[in-house]
Amino acid sequence: MDIYQQLNNDMKQAMKEKDKARLSVIRMIKSSLKNEEINQGRELGEEEVLAVLSRELKQRRDSLQEFENAGRADLVEGVKEEIEILQQYMPEPLSEEEIEELVREAIKSTGAEGKKDMGRVMSHLMPQVKGRADGKRVSSIVQKHLQ
Repeated sequence: MDIYQQLNNDMKQAMKEKDKARLSVIRMIKSSLKNEEINQGRELGEEEVLAVLSRELKQRRDSLQEFENAGRADLVEGVKEEIEILQQYMPEPLSEEEIEELVREAIKSTGAEGKKDMGRVMSHLMPQVKGRADGKRVSSIVQKHLQ
């Protein structure tokens, strides 16, 4: 089942159950996807849909961090719930071991030897982990291997 069909089915279910939080997040996702389609002038592919979902998830995580730093417990819970719902539409995250293996392969295939090759390794690696691993986490693992 593609993401659009899943979103529509989940939206209907949320309406039936009167789940306002889930309904709100699904509408936000659909809106973001539609806006991206309009910007691109065509339907989005699976990779592009994943990029939009990742962007939305990153925005929520950044907001969560800001709200926690500001001591806004009233807003923290709502954002945590949004993150939880958004994660249901993301692919299964990579484990630490899987990321380590991908990093080793990327270093080997790019011929990287030191920190100066970090950009080359990351540009090779990020399309493979898009939506399945946080860029900061991948970057720290790459740095560890390039020392």
